[in-house]
Amino acid sequence: MQRVTVYIDGFNLYYGLQDRKWQRYHWLDVRRLSENLLHPGQSLVTVRYFTARVHSDPNRPNIQRQQETFLEALGTLPDVSIHLGYYLRKKKTCPKCGDVIWIYEEKMTDVNIASELLGDAHDNVFDTAIIVSADSDLAGPVTTVLRRYPNKRMILAFPPKRVSQRLRQVATANFIIGRRKFAESQLPNQVTKSDGYVLSRPYAWS
Repeated sequence: MQRVTVYIDGFNLYYGLQDRKWQRYHWLDVRRLSENLLHPGQSLVTVRYFTARVHSDPNRPNIQRQQETFLEALGTLPDVSIHLGYYLRKKKTCPKCGDVIWIYEEKMTDVNIASELLGDAHDNVFDTAIIVSADSDLAGPVTTVLRRYPNKRMILAFPPKRVSQRLRQVATANFIIGRRKFAESQLPNQVTKSDGYVLSRPYAWS
C-alpha cells in the first residue's frame, strides 16, 4: 500500500474557490477531500493544513470569526494538523496621490510547507506527497525531494483558477481539483467538538 501525505496551502485554496465563486465549498472536510484525491492502492497517512490567522477587515466584518470557526472544525478531524504562519503589516504609498494605506501580507506558509515536506521526506513518512497549491515558490522543495529521494512522487493538485507552469515542470504529475471533489468533501452543517460545543457552517458559506 502506497503511503500518501497531503499538504494544503489554505489561502491558495480559499482564494481559488473564491475566484471560482464556489464559496459554498469553503466548509471543507480536508481529510475527506484528501481521501477523495487518492487512487486505489494508496492510503492516507496525514493531512497538513497551512494558513495564517486573518486580521479584521471592514469590508468583510465576519472573516475572522468564519476562519476561527473553520479552524476549530478542522481540529475535530483525525490525522489533520494545522500549521500557522502570520501576517506582516506593511505600509503602501500610492505613487500618484501619495496616500498611505496599510496592507497585510501573509508570511511563512510556503516556508512551513517546504519545512514539513522536506522533514517528512527525510523521515520516510510518505511514498507520495500531494500538494494542494499553485505557489511556484514550492518548486524548490519539490525539486529537492525528487532529487534526494528519487523513489518518492510529488503530485500537484491545483486549486480552482490556480495553475503554476513552473510546478508542472518539476512535479511528478499534476491535476486541477474539480468541483465534484469539493462537493463530496463537505463537513456536516454542524460539527460538535469534544467539549460538546457545536460549530455551525458560516451563513455566507451556505
